[in-house]
Amino acid sequence: MAKQLAFDKVLFTVVLLLLGWGLVMVYSTSAINVESGSPLSSALVMQALAAVVGLVGMAVAMRIDYNWLRHPIAVYAGVLVTVAVLVAALQGPLLNKTHRWVYLGGVSVQPSEIAKLALVVFLAYQLDKKWERVNGASLLVPCVSLTSLMVVLVLLQPDFGTAGLLLLTAAIMLFLAGLAWHYILLAVLVSLPTLWFLVMSVPYRRARVLSFLSPEQDTLDSGYQVLQSLIAVGSGGLFGLGLGESVQKLNFLPAAESDFIFSILSEELGLIGSVTVLVLFGILLWRGIRAGLRAPETFGRFLAWGFSGLIVMQALVHVGVVLALLPTTGAPLPLMSHGGSSLVTTLTACGLILNVSQHG
Repeated sequence: MAKQLAFDKVLFTVVLLLLGWGLVMVYSTSAINVESGSPLSSALVMQALAAVVGLVGMAVAMRIDYNWLRHPIAVYAGVLVTVAVLVAALQGPLLNKTHRWVYLGGVSVQPSEIAKLALVVFLAYQLDKKWERVNGASLLVPCVSLTSLMVVLVLLQPDFGTAGLLLLTAAIMLFLAGLAWHYILLAVLVSLPTLWFLVMSVPYRRARVLSFLSPEQDTLDSGYQVLQSLIAVGSGGLFGLGLGESVQKLNFLPAAESDFIFSILSEELGLIGSVTVLVLFGILLWRGIRAGLRAPETFGRFLAWGFSGLIVMQALVHVGVVLALLPTTGAPLPLMSHGGSSLVTTLTACGLILNVSQHG
């Protein structure tokens, strides 16, 4: 049984370091909102509760036999539940002009985060069953169909950033499986005009791209957030202003505890702190690749590669947005940004990578 084997202690340590560091940064960015007489911010309390739930999920994911996940009933039940909650979110109430949440017993859940788990498991299952037919219709049709369905449902919320991550994750997993180059070229030729249409046909997305190209043209509106982020990063210098000493979190930088937490981290802890975080994510990717290479079967290999790639890609997108290298997408920094659904699903994914590492 998996629980009798030794998990990757380096990866486990990195996950706990990022989680603990994230809790400190959530408190630092939200301390301004602490109510009189309360020692803790509500954001920290909610994040800590999500961390507890996530750690339980990680522990369970580490101890089960992950091969149970490649049973057809488990795979397709997960897909059906995920699609159902994605559709349910579209019928729910608007929050910040989006339909990204469903409410269960007073707790908000973000279905797009569940979709990340379900998609990686489904793709790993298909690649395991049809490894020798990676360029055949029997593999590509179900993989492309489910990926497209999830991407469309997430786009309708709308959540362009998560939709892009789902698409990139599927593309990378199929590429690693040996997808032929003519399929890759075809996908690029189809994706580029589609991406252009999706961006330019929606006013707020078009404004984000234009402000990304020249944020200084509209410093008080579309370019405001990214410019404030750059001010935060630049203010940190080499060693930072000191933990808790950020100026930009004083209501200058919107969503500082979630979409732009790396900005505040860079401001308070400087280049040294921000590079250390990137190194930790690099170690996470390395150990995830290592776990996949040592996995005894194809399913475990792509489970580890898919989840580690997804987590690190999301981290790179977050950092790219913060540094004005990418248009604003709203992607949280995994394990660190405020957000319960993201934290729970990411910790569960880490648990599955650690589970695979036990069988090397």
